[in-house]
Amino acid sequence: METPPPPPHPYWPRSLVLPGYVPADWPGWQCAGAVAAAGAGLMALGWALGGTKGRGGASRSSVRRLALGWFLLCAGIHGVLEGYFSLQHRGLPAATGLLADIFSGCMWGHSQHPSRSDGFTVAMESVTAWVWGPLSLVTVLAFLRQHPSRYILQLLVSLGQLYGDVLYFMTAAQDGWVHSDPRPLYFWGYFVAINGIWLLVPMALLLDAGCQLAKAQRLLD
Repeated sequence: METPPPPPHPYWPRSLVLPGYVPADWPGWQCAGAVAAAGAGLMALGWALGGTKGRGGASRSSVRRLALGWFLLCAGIHGVLEGYFSLQHRGLPAATGLLADIFSGCMWGHSQHPSRSDGFTVAMESVTAWVWGPLSLVTVLAFLRQHPSRYILQLLVSLGQLYGDVLYFMTAAQDGWVHSDPRPLYFWGYFVAINGIWLLVPMALLLDAGCQLAKAQRLLD
C-alpha cells in the first residue's frame, strides 16, 4: 500500500519538503493576531510602568516609556517564540499545540525557520532567546530603578538585535530569497516590514544610548 503524500504546507518554495508536516489548527491570520494582541499588551504594560515616578520624583518622557514597552515586548517575543524554536527546532514541522501553531503561522512570509535547523540558524535564535530575551527584561528593570547601567544594557541588547536581524536578512538574500513568499503583501508587508522593525528601532536606541553615555563621559571628564 502506497504511503499517502504529506499534506500541503503554506511555505515557499512550494517544492519544499517538510517531513512529518502537520497543518496548524489555527489559521495564519489568527496566529498573527494573537501575537499582535500579546505584543500590544506588553507595550501597554511597559508604557504604564514607565508612568511611575523615578528616583527623585522625575517623570519619564513619552519616548522613554515607549522604549520600556519595546524592551518588554522583546523579552516576550525572544523568550517565548524564539525560545520555542531553540528547543523544538528539530521537530517543528510536525509539532502541534498553541505555540507550534503560532510560530508556524508567523513564519508564512518566510520559511527559513520551519525548513531549517542548521547550526547557524539554531545558534543565532538560541542567543536571541536566552541572552537578548532575559537582558531585555533586565533593561526594563534597570530603567525603572534608574540603575547606572541602564544605557549600557540598552546599547548591548540593541546591538545584538541589530546584528542578528542583519544576518537574518543577509542569509535570506544569499539564498536568493527562495524561502520568501513572493506575493507583495507577504514579502514586503509580512517579511520585510515586520522584520525591518528590528533594524530601525535598535538603530534608534543605539544612537540614544550612545548620546547618553557620551554625555555622561563629558561630565565626568
